[in-house]
Amino acid sequence: MSGLSLTTACTAAIIISGGALILLERRFPHTKGQPLFREGFVTDLAFYSLLQSYLLGVLIFGFIQWVDDHTALERFELVRSQSLTLQIGIFLVLHDLYIYWFHRWQHSNALLWRIHEAHHSTKDVDWLSGSRSHSLEIIVNQTVEFLPIMLLASAEVAIIKGAIDAVWGMYIHSNIDVRSGRLQRIFNGPEMHRWHHADDSRSHNRNFATKFAIWDWLFGTAYLPEREKPTRYGLHDDFPKGYIRQHLHAFRRRD
Repeated sequence: MSGLSLTTACTAAIIISGGALILLERRFPHTKGQPLFREGFVTDLAFYSLLQSYLLGVLIFGFIQWVDDHTALERFELVRSQSLTLQIGIFLVLHDLYIYWFHRWQHSNALLWRIHEAHHSTKDVDWLSGSRSHSLEIIVNQTVEFLPIMLLASAEVAIIKGAIDAVWGMYIHSNIDVRSGRLQRIFNGPEMHRWHHADDSRSHNRNFATKFAIWDWLFGTAYLPEREKPTRYGLHDDFPKGYIRQHLHAFRRRD
């Protein structure tokens, strides 16, 4: 499959997955009565999901191309010589472990929290709310993610992993009442990640994993009550509305 065809297929998979998650949210809601067009919907879709994703993609991949032009890293064939499935698996696991620790650091470091708190500001957690992330946070994480992939792996890996990231990000934030049982000790889903976004002191600084919940269970940060669900989300303070104001809020004067 050509690069263009693969990109088209992965884009279609993301759109179809988003539509499927919307339908599942309507049919099996985790939080009943949560509106589809909730507060901040347009901001998250138009500015964070579409405009920011496109502009930062151009910036990040332009930087990676510059690194590629000034290094010889692409000559290393150790990873690229492996099967495509193995390459994707390697980067999924390694990047997810990195994200766990960086995410955990963001919650304990006052400076890093400033570029992460926008992600926690939505009062209605759903399939789209995961897209709300400060541009500086995206620049750091996606550069760390895609630079080694573009330099060391096959070109298809970046496209496929990017699609997996997008679909899984929508899934773990979705307003779907999921009960995955023992699988939740390995693969992350809404039942744990919605607790991470909850306005509940018991789940503060818990459930940092993205795709593999095993990191939280392994490193002692898992929180998943058996017979209880979170009911409130978002930040305590009156977080600003709108893309520009939410970005500028990270640079406010320290109290």
